[in-house]
Amino acid sequence: MTSADKITSIRLILAPIFFIVYFLPLWFPALGSVWSVPVLWVIFIIAELTDLFDGLVARSRNEVSDFGKLFDPFSDTLVRITYFLCFVVDGILPAILLMIVLYREFGILFLRTLMMKLGIAMGARSGGKIKAVTYMIAGVLALIASSMQRLSFGDSLFTIVKVAAIVVFAISVIISLSSFADYYRVYKNAKNT
Repeated sequence: MTSADKITSIRLILAPIFFIVYFLPLWFPALGSVWSVPVLWVIFIIAELTDLFDGLVARSRNEVSDFGKLFDPFSDTLVRITYFLCFVVDGILPAILLMIVLYREFGILFLRTLMMKLGIAMGARSGGKIKAVTYMIAGVLALIASSMQRLSFGDSLFTIVKVAAIVVFAISVIISLSSFADYYRVYKNAKNT
């Protein structure tokens, strides 16, 4: 594994840790939930920073590889689906949007597999990168809403943040579907050449 791949692998470790920390207060109410807020934020921030730094390291050290082109989006998907699942279970984000994201991500996985069969490792495209940024923003807003719930903030402010998270998440889903169409075009063109 390259240095960039090692940074990417941090997200694979952090995804289940985020899930466990998120639900520990539910599983063990005696623990309370206040302590989980800073821990979740640290995990979230580290995961998102590794998404930024792995690409920078790969390019600066000339470590861009076919493996990295597939491993990075896989890790991104795993960690973000983990966040979104937590927020859906908590009632912050709607399940229908998560299902669309899951269908899109499995579709991309299938297209990447077909591309590999053609001998091409299809890395992230600009639409996929824009989608990743909007996913991250939706995650930030949803985590703010979750933090407010855990810290017992006022209902009106919580509702505003929750609605903002849903709106950004819906926008990110639209962008993700547009991105899927772009990936499909790339596959179709590669198949026809």
